[in-house]
Amino acid sequence: MSNAEILEERDVEVIEGEFVTIRQSSVRAVEGGHVELQQVGALSIDGERVEVTQGAAGLLKGNEISMNQSISVVAAGNKTYLNYSLSPVVLSKEKAEANGSAVGILAAREIKAENTASVIMIGYKIEVNVTTLFDLK
Repeated sequence: MSNAEILEERDVEVIEGEFVTIRQSSVRAVEGGHVELQQVGALSIDGERVEVTQGAAGLLKGNEISMNQSISVVAAGNKTYLNYSLSPVVLSKEKAEANGSAVGILAAREIKAENTASVIMIGYKIEVNVTTLFDLK
């Protein structure tokens, strides 16, 4: 794949590129600088900036992760943003924001959440409107 390419309605094993845009496809692994996925199912996604809209992923890893109406098993990054999304494990080095989402374990230095359900939330600075089973501040 070249530096910037758009894939639509395809089944692909591995994609690598600086700017990757994939729509309505399934992918085993994606690696890139700026990765944008819309209605995509992927096993592993790794990028500097990852944006997923209405997608599903096993492992999301990147510097900045943005999920909108999406599902991931594990999301790990420096800054993680969830909007109406589901993720059992969210790990963020710096900041995590969740809006209208459901998370199992959410751990970050700074957490901001609105209308979000969580089992366990661990952070240094926490600003939340959430339902939790356990809360460690």
